Amino acid sequence: MALRLPKAQLPAELRENMITQLGAVPENVEVLWHSPQVARDNLEFGAKVGAWDAADASLKSFAHMAVAAQVGCSWCLDVGYFQAQNENLDLAKASQVPRWRKAEVFTPLERDVMEYAEAITTTPPTVSDEQYASLLERLGAPAMVELTVHIAYCNSATRANVANGVTSQGFSDACEIPLAERPQMSGEVSTA
Repeated sequence: MALRLPKAQLPAELRENMITQLGAVPENVEVLWHSPQVARDNLEFGAKVGAWDAADASLKSFAHMAVAAQVGCSWCLDVGYFQAQNENLDLAKASQVPRWRKAEVFTPLERDVMEYAEAITTTPPTVSDEQYASLLERLGAPAMVELTVHIAYCNSATRANVANGVTSQGFSDACEIPLAERPQMSGEVSTA
């Protein structure tokens, strides 16, 4: 897939800041910069979401990557795995998120969070009362609210990237463990 909008020219200071943080300018920012206000607000809200600390960082990272795998956002999987490395999260686990149902490295709570992320992502959402109550009991109300809104934000980001044609930029190539491929689900058409 190719970008559906050409990259817009970023201000030099923002461009340099992105390169310092990530080693490259994220293509999704360059696409969104066609509307600088949207791009700035998106970056600001994303930073605020990233600063929330009621829910465990690993759980939120795994949830985001599970959403990205389900939606098909290779950019979010790529940068999410790269960020997991930079945040010193468990890379053996993070690398397996695209195939979490088959991987044996996850705890029951981690599996339940990824299943919850997928249930929110499904259209229409398929979150059950039992699923929500189980996570609420284990996480507590502040972490449950944070996790839920974090997953909703991830849905917005992943879907915008896919719609705009943004794909992986190779950020995760810096990780020593390769990112697992997502298995094709029954009834799914291959895009390869």
